[in-house]
Amino acid sequence: MTDESSALLGRSVHRQIRQMVLAGELAPGRPLSVPALATQLGVSRSPVREAVQQLIYEGLAVSAPHAGAKVAAVDDAQIREVLAVRAVLDGLAAAAAATRLTEADLDKLASIIAAQEANLDDATDAARDAQLDLEFHTFLRDASGNSCLSEELARLEAKAHLYRGDLWCSARNRRVALREHRRIVEALESGHAESARAAAEAHVHGLLTRLDRA
Repeated sequence: MTDESSALLGRSVHRQIRQMVLAGELAPGRPLSVPALATQLGVSRSPVREAVQQLIYEGLAVSAPHAGAKVAAVDDAQIREVLAVRAVLDGLAAAAAATRLTEADLDKLASIIAAQEANLDDATDAARDAQLDLEFHTFLRDASGNSCLSEELARLEAKAHLYRGDLWCSARNRRVALREHRRIVEALESGHAESARAAAEAHVHGLLTRLDRA
């Protein structure tokens, strides 16, 4: 296998395992068995081992003494710390993106919101809805043009999704999140950085409120 092929395989394996974690297929506290995951994915152990190390770096997994690694768990105190920082950084990302987004970028965000809206009347699918939420925020943070900011937000958003993924099972929470996403996009469409910052920060504060109610 060439170096390029090996790198592509590694990224693919990491993406698959990361998605399994964020979708709840690999629940918080569950051991990340390299042999078992390699068998499940039909690959050798090497890319799986590298993927697990990357998940540890991202905060989605933790080293377990004498037991390899396990999916990280986020408790009540930690999620408040995560969201307090994320609110500020999400605001920074939205403010930066407001002056950079093209019509094509805005169309992409609108398409994600349209997909979220179309799912409102469908059967509950927490993994699907969590994935759309991640897609929305990933696109927005990358649109900021600040790679350091994007990397930090990626870790914070992933940790937030480890905590109470069942929030996406509530029809009310899904509708409120969609409404907040719309407000962010409306602010971005105006090109007003401070409005975009405020809308993004309000969305994260709203998430904390929903967590408290849950």
